[in-house]
Amino acid sequence: MRVRPVSFEALVDDLVDRLTSRESDSRLRVAIDGADAAEPGRLADALVSPLRVRGRPAVRIDTADFLRPASLRLEHGRTNPDSFYTGWFDEAGLIREALAPAAPDGTGRIVTRLWNATTDRAAREPYQALPENAIVLVNGPLLLGSGLPFEFTVHLAVSPPALARRTAPDRQWTLPAFRRYEAEVAPASFADVVVRVDDPKHPALVTGVG
Repeated sequence: MRVRPVSFEALVDDLVDRLTSRESDSRLRVAIDGADAAEPGRLADALVSPLRVRGRPAVRIDTADFLRPASLRLEHGRTNPDSFYTGWFDEAGLIREALAPAAPDGTGRIVTRLWNATTDRAAREPYQALPENAIVLVNGPLLLGSGLPFEFTVHLAVSPPALARRTAPDRQWTLPAFRRYEAEVAPASFADVVVRVDDPKHPALVTGVG
């Protein structure tokens, strides 16, 4: 295994090169997997414009907009790490409304936001039509190993000490879920790209894993 430090800008360029080298006439579903401390949304956001410049329309989806209703995800309390691990996100809704229609042979009609967690109601967002060569970037935690359909996966790895240090006090209760994820899924062992982000300002590409 080799670890190569890169700038954030170089990381974005590297990922854009990898993604645009894929089939240019087919939609592509990409996971940007990482805890909040790894800032997966920041990376997904940074990819959108460069991909568009390279002729690949890009759409970003945050799994925070695909939560299950509070009555379901909080059934066992507001700070239950097992619920966070297995029942927090509406994976079925994400597949039905976004990932399945965004497949190369899908309808192309997707919803990028299904649930408003603030109001605990459906977001009522209209469908949008994806071009045939669109790239859908899905960012969030715990994305790999559960059967979500992606053609390309990026895992943002954070060491346990850094994760504990950089997780907000009111989210410390989620840490056992990430330990379980590492133990049961080992996402770094099979993701297409693994990036160490103990400090998101100084990422490092990991090669020779798996």
